Amino acid sequence: MRTQRQVVDYSLQKRAVLRELLAGRIGTYDVCDASPYLKNAARFHGEPTDRRCPICRSENLIHVHYIYGDELKQSAGQARTRAELPVLAMTLREFQVFVVEVCPGCDWNHLVEQFLLGRDGLAGEAEDADESVAANGSTPRRRREAQR
Repeated sequence: MRTQRQVVDYSLQKRAVLRELLAGRIGTYDVCDASPYLKNAARFHGEPTDRRCPICRSENLIHVHYIYGDELKQSAGQARTRAELPVLAMTLREFQVFVVEVCPGCDWNHLVEQFLLGRDGLAGEAEDADESVAANGSTPRRRREAQR
């Protein structure tokens, strides 16, 4: 997605949890605790992946995308399909997306990443491009504004 920015990847945290599990410091019930709401969201709004569950190794993981933002109002906290995100990104200024992986077999779940989407990312890119062109002196900013 073009407007995706401020990405936070939680793979190191996931590895730490799996290391703790393999060392026996935490139990399977501590990490395989997906709520019924999360399992339903995975069933109806999730995106299947080709990666196996790190716990049971029998099911493929499903990614669920949750959206949060001021402009969403009552829709905040809802799960959306990945196909819906670009449409929302073009209609809303800014919103946060949290991606959670879920195993439908053993109820493993973990936050995979979070990022911002929205039109504000497009405006920032256009301003940065204008400033870099103006700094190079190749195309004056006034001429570009007159064409608008």
